[in-house]
Amino acid sequence: MSANGKPKFAMYWAAGCGGCEIAVLNVHEKILDVDANFDVVFWPVAMDAKYKDVEAMPDGSITLCLFDGAIRNSENEEMAHLLRRKSQILVAFGSCATEGCIPALANLSTPEEIFEAVYHGPTTDNTHGVVPYPTVRVLEGELHIPEFYPVVKTLDQVVPVDYYMPGCPPESHQIAAVLDLVIQALHGQAALPPRGSAIGAGNSTVCDECPRTRHEKKIRQFVRIQHVQPDPTLCLLEQGILCSGPATRSGCTALCPKAGMPCIGCYGPAEGVLDYGARLMTAVASVIDSQDPEEIEHILDGIPDPAGTFYRFNLAGSLLRASKPAIMSPPPAATLRERALALTPEGGEEGK
Repeated sequence: MSANGKPKFAMYWAAGCGGCEIAVLNVHEKILDVDANFDVVFWPVAMDAKYKDVEAMPDGSITLCLFDGAIRNSENEEMAHLLRRKSQILVAFGSCATEGCIPALANLSTPEEIFEAVYHGPTTDNTHGVVPYPTVRVLEGELHIPEFYPVVKTLDQVVPVDYYMPGCPPESHQIAAVLDLVIQALHGQAALPPRGSAIGAGNSTVCDECPRTRHEKKIRQFVRIQHVQPDPTLCLLEQGILCSGPATRSGCTALCPKAGMPCIGCYGPAEGVLDYGARLMTAVASVIDSQDPEEIEHILDGIPDPAGTFYRFNLAGSLLRASKPAIMSPPPAATLRERALALTPEGGEEGK
């Protein structure tokens, strides 16, 4: 508790885009309930607070912490451990924290390939060959930046997590409902769900929320939605438009299919699904109208970027996690400088 008697609230962003913070603000006037019931002690995107302020807090003094973003570097991991130690309830908030999301697609590449694309690609203006590494000496002294890890991890792969709130970002009405539940629980008016539960989401699939009609129709080709005029009343998958609804957890109210766009899977795997990509592949295979291997292969060729399609949001949290070269990359602390130097053109000014 704070000196004013309010429970303490914290929110932190790691490897993410900031959309989760915007989603919290999109609860509109409900944000006033947060102010009325919590003392916001740490929220870098919304207030001036330093890491040392959190370090000085007693362990377990933060009642509720929403942690969004994946674990991409050493700073992300350090803050995950710090906030886990200081928080009674730690929520993996949003797809990046719960399953890795878009940042985790980098797990298909090695750090060398990532650095090459970012710092030496054809669209990069980097004439001095500057490449970051953890320690660099400048005129003013020695600078230290976070170490870049070989693979992106989910929050629960580095610290224990109490609850999971999926979504990219979580829907505002779901955030408001969770805030109401926590506030009621603090006042003894409700009970929190069992630890390890997904909150702010359903237990079924997006298909169960979707108003489109399904007929179990088979298809002989996949098409991209921008190339066709889909029937607004029929299941998109049965029209040959790849939709992730059969594998994706409910809770978003099927916003995308209602708007004429296929589900892309941002709410993560449905309840009981061990590997999201495998579940979606099963759903896709079930609608293909062919028994001929060559024809099936031709039909599947209509799906662009299979890895990015089936594991767009869930690669870090899947059974695959990453490509073997990325997983087998050397430990970052010992080799990041060597990798950076190796990628620096001859005569470059690395780290300047």
